[in-house]
Amino acid sequence: MDNWKKALIFGSLGAGVFLFATGKRPLGLVATGVGLATLALEYPERFDRLWEQAPEYLSRGNQIVTAVSRMLERYAEHQESRSEYVV
Repeated sequence: MDNWKKALIFGSLGAGVFLFATGKRPLGLVATGVGLATLALEYPERFDRLWEQAPEYLSRGNQIVTAVSRMLERYAEHQESRSEYVV
């Protein structure tokens, strides 16, 4: 991969993350899209594989989010019950 492509990919992905963090979501999406499109043009076979495995990744991500949500609910309940005894 040429150096200019690496700079474009990393620069646009970094700018996208920065723009998301500063609250400028539409610009962050555009910058991230440019980086991902350039990366997809360089490695089309990897993106095909990723597209085929997307449902599995989404399912696992959903399981993780559900588990974390349950843990946070239990923690909140535990903190609530502890605060009742302190008063």
